[in-house]
Amino acid sequence: MHAFDVLGDPVRRRILELLADGERSAGEVSAVIQEEFGISQPGVSQHLRVLRENGFTTVRAAGTRRLYAVDPAPLQEIDRWLERYRGFWTQRLDALGTEIARGRRERRRAEESARES
Repeated sequence: MHAFDVLGDPVRRRILELLADGERSAGEVSAVIQEEFGISQPGVSQHLRVLRENGFTTVRAAGTRRLYAVDPAPLQEIDRWLERYRGFWTQRLDALGTEIARGRRERRRAEESARES
């Protein structure tokens, strides 16, 4: 399965968001996903399996629990693929940053002028 196919599903993206904060048990992930998406525990397990089989997560046993964590390798591959497209938005983001800074400077000057008056 292609990385974008895996990440195209909102449930799988949410699972990765949860795991980005650190390792979690399958039960913890299932509880959040069931609450947010209203899907069954077997459904959540299926999404965890897809993520694991496609290299986005790792799993380790800790007694009877299964602990999942993000494996960054596939995300790094996506990041490398996106690199060629960053130029399309980087310049615009830099321009936005400049405008935000300009607005802050002008606001600060206006506040200083108001205090002096």
